[in-house]
Amino acid sequence: MPLYTYDIAMKFDVAIVGSGLAGLSVALHLAETRKVAIISKRALRDGASSWAQGGIAAVLDSGDSHDQHIDDTLVAGAGLCDEGATRAIVEGGRAAIEWLIEQGVPFTRDATAELGFHLTREGGHSQRRIIHAADATGHAVQVTLEQKVRAHPNIALFEHHVAIDVITSDKLGAPALVGQPRCYGLYVQDIESGQVLTFEAEQTVLATGGAGKVYLYTTNPDTATGDGIAMAWRAGCRVSNMEFIQFHPTCLYHPYAKSFLITEAIRGEGGLLKLPREAGAVAGTRFMPAHDERGELAPRDVVARAIDFEMKKRGLDHVDLDISHQDPEFLKEHFPTIYARCLELGIDITREPIPVVPAVHFTCGGVVTDLAGRTDIPGLYAVGETACTGLHGANRLASNSLLECVVVGRACAEHIAGSSPVEHPALPAWDESRVTNADEEVVIAHNWDELRRFMWNYVGIVRTTKRLERAEHRIKLLKEEIDEYYRNFRITPDLLELRNLVEVAHLIVKSALSRHESRGLHYSRDFPDTLPKALPSVLTPRRG
Repeated sequence: MPLYTYDIAMKFDVAIVGSGLAGLSVALHLAETRKVAIISKRALRDGASSWAQGGIAAVLDSGDSHDQHIDDTLVAGAGLCDEGATRAIVEGGRAAIEWLIEQGVPFTRDATAELGFHLTREGGHSQRRIIHAADATGHAVQVTLEQKVRAHPNIALFEHHVAIDVITSDKLGAPALVGQPRCYGLYVQDIESGQVLTFEAEQTVLATGGAGKVYLYTTNPDTATGDGIAMAWRAGCRVSNMEFIQFHPTCLYHPYAKSFLITEAIRGEGGLLKLPREAGAVAGTRFMPAHDERGELAPRDVVARAIDFEMKKRGLDHVDLDISHQDPEFLKEHFPTIYARCLELGIDITREPIPVVPAVHFTCGGVVTDLAGRTDIPGLYAVGETACTGLHGANRLASNSLLECVVVGRACAEHIAGSSPVEHPALPAWDESRVTNADEEVVIAHNWDELRRFMWNYVGIVRTTKRLERAEHRIKLLKEEIDEYYRNFRITPDLLELRNLVEVAHLIVKSALSRHESRGLHYSRDFPDTLPKALPSVLTPRRG
């Protein structure tokens, strides 16, 4: 039986697609005055926010300053951060943390600390400014906010529902509205029943996270299929900086450990990267000092490239991350999740190193927005990893992502709360006339696997123009095949995700080909130098 009973047309003041920290922040700030829908394609806690281990970066100690946090962000961003956006988000950090504390988030305490909470340090940060809940910060935040959301009478939850596309006025065929696109809601499929619903909303917020599943190896959950970015692009929004895909340097390397991240804080607390025993005579040797004077605390792009270099140079499947020299009780207290998971797999981090490899972690680019999450289309907002505010530049500084979710989520809610009511035209129901052809399901699985493999091989940590052009050609063929399938057969969640992933892959490759330099996370062997002036890559969709 379906989990929900409803009319096909659903009416809300605000429809939020995505249930991570950004989406829940918007919902909770709006719920006192607005009727809000949260649409989540799985359970509320199944997004990337819940997987975040390290913490949230914010200036919370008198020995730190906004200017230092801003400088660290600008350095990590390789000259491409928007300074105004960076300052606004950094300066909003303390208020964001205080709001989370008010909600009841159980951050790790430290009686000796100025604010009463333990602060750790991560790569690229000049100070200890990462507030955290042991090594499962995202989970702690999500559990806390989920309880608030589920209890609020003005918030309707639609779990196991997948968004198809937003509905804009220029697609409705209303002559008076053509040329003035505005978003009026979206189509959503109930995964269990297969029924497609029309959500009417004065304001629609895309908070669907990133697109890590476009690559073969990622720290992201299966939900990270770039849905919001693809939907906004198809609706007519610009996207920016899509070539900057952050590879987290340290994902656990083990056949039974899917997408398990080893937090940056391990290196912040003294973890060392070493060559494994498979390296022969040089096994156990640290290699980061040869690549960067900051060693293991260099920004993520530097560390990921160094690991990639050593693995390819020596034919290794992984490198080692060793923190076994630290006090065992300290490790168990500060990294209980990592300690327990590794122990399940036969790795005792208090006695032996952790095998790690780089994996796709964060989409630094996204839908172009302002600091209130506004996109190019009135009535349509994007927040969190889906958006590109300019904070992350060419490489995200560790633990700035959750900070952005809360600060921009709050600003988005405030802008929506101050907006005037909008008169809606009648929205058409979804065309259900297409039928499923079960024989075509194998096409989806095959295309998904092919896409992720060639993106990993051709659009990875180190790129060349020839590899990018090969990827572009393959994407074009895949896109044609998938678009034909989408037009002719009944939709399924797998088809919708594949359609979005191919769209995002196209944007990543197109952006990468447009950048004739190496900067931050985009490293090209054909253009190894960094140009004097840092410019964002901005793609504009064709209308009509």
